[in-house]
Amino acid sequence: MSFRVLPIAPAIAGEVRKSLRSPQYGHPAHVDTGSDHPPCRLCLRRIRPGEERRILFTYNSFTISDPYPSPGPIFIHEDECSAFEQDSIFPEDLKKLSLTLEGYGAGRWLIARERPDEDEIEKAIGRIFLNPAVRYIHVYSAKAGCFIAHVERIDSGS
Repeated sequence: MSFRVLPIAPAIAGEVRKSLRSPQYGHPAHVDTGSDHPPCRLCLRRIRPGEERRILFTYNSFTISDPYPSPGPIFIHEDECSAFEQDSIFPEDLKKLSLTLEGYGAGRWLIARERPDEDEIEKAIGRIFLNPAVRYIHVYSAKAGCFIAHVERIDSGS
């Protein structure tokens, strides 16, 4: 099963870095060094505690007009970083986290949910996408419940 893990849009990260506000809600963002190491939602690498500054802001992984908004806190590096761009590879830094994968169908209907072990993530993505009704998968922190990334199928052309 070919898939693509998508971070937040680079434009969102750029706007947050420039304004220090959530572009979707206008809430103020918070900048600190932190003592934990959450993943940056743009490069999908973990932020090094005590070394890298991070920005915490409110983000909705669905559209703002969605009838069931799901805003939550996410982090990005304070300094510029490149968006994750690799097909059919799940980011190594994310594998070490306790994750929940949720497969959604039309109308944002939740169809599947799994909490895979580190060495089972790609297999879990494949299992979820075996259901043709699943249009995309969201990756969440199983510990904090916050959004990490979006996963989509790569059409094989068949």
